[in-house]
Amino acid sequence: MAGNLINNFPHDGVVTVNRVILKDGYSLDDLQERVALLCENVKTYHSETGFVGGFVALNSGMISNEGSTIGRAVTSPLKNREALIVTFWRSFPEHEASHRSETFQPLFRDALALCENGNEEIAYEMLWSGAAYAPEEAKAAKEAKSLYVV
Repeated sequence: MAGNLINNFPHDGVVTVNRVILKDGYSLDDLQERVALLCENVKTYHSETGFVGGFVALNSGMISNEGSTIGRAVTSPLKNREALIVTFWRSFPEHEASHRSETFQPLFRDALALCENGNEEIAYEMLWSGAAYAPEEAKAAKEAKSLYVV
């Protein structure tokens, strides 16, 4: 059952990442409402013109001390104030066209109004994606490693 993490995402697709930090005076509900309107717009008007999928992730406040090398913080000061908006596109030009659409721009401006940090949307080329192994696949992978990897 190996395969893509995002269904139908092309091997040469583009991933965009927006980092949002809420301004004082705005709530998590404000963020969720405005981002939901943006996401619905993109799904409705751009599913046939390059949009493949996406997700929004909220800073939970937890910091992995097992995976971090920059100190031993216990909680993030941006808990419930920072979110990542990650989208998957067939190509960068198709992404750019979506931002120029008349239906998108007013919703985008509304979302930007609550951002303390303005907005910088970085586009990345996908190098790898994959889903976890099913239990039987994981067992086979471990057995193969024990036999063939020194």
